[in-house]
Amino acid sequence: MSDTICGADCAGCPSRDGCGGCRETGGRPFGRECPLAACCAGQGRDACGQCGGTCRLKSQLAAEFNALGLKDMPEVTDLNPLPGSFINLPYTLPNGQVVKLLEDGKIYLGNQLESLSGSSRCYGLAADEAHLLVCAYGQGGSDPEIIAYQKRRGGKDQ
Repeated sequence: MSDTICGADCAGCPSRDGCGGCRETGGRPFGRECPLAACCAGQGRDACGQCGGTCRLKSQLAAEFNALGLKDMPEVTDLNPLPGSFINLPYTLPNGQVVKLLEDGKIYLGNQLESLSGSSRCYGLAADEAHLLVCAYGQGGSDPEIIAYQKRRGGKDQ
């Protein structure tokens, strides 16, 4: 049996030691609710491991990312739970202000995808209950650029 509520394999997560553990915290690693744990608990499942084959939350978010129609971004087929501290890149706005859009202590669903254009830049995806974020960056998260940041269709604030 997995040590997570949703069945995700968090063993390789670089923040694993600091999260407190999914089952141990009742689906609240870092003191905040994990969207996958909340989805599984909301479905009356324990260790649903993809909700009987297809995780509804992951499928919904993948469809929302794909609907953005970004021509060089591959189709999104899977998303993983990621700690904000691991993916919270600093972005420089046109006015020179540097901002971070995510919260370090929150779990997001996301992925990294290689550009279809063959460039060395990757797409970084992150979603929570209310927003979608797509960025592009170089090796090791260098030179990050916001591609899309928007409220989700049917998200919490809709």
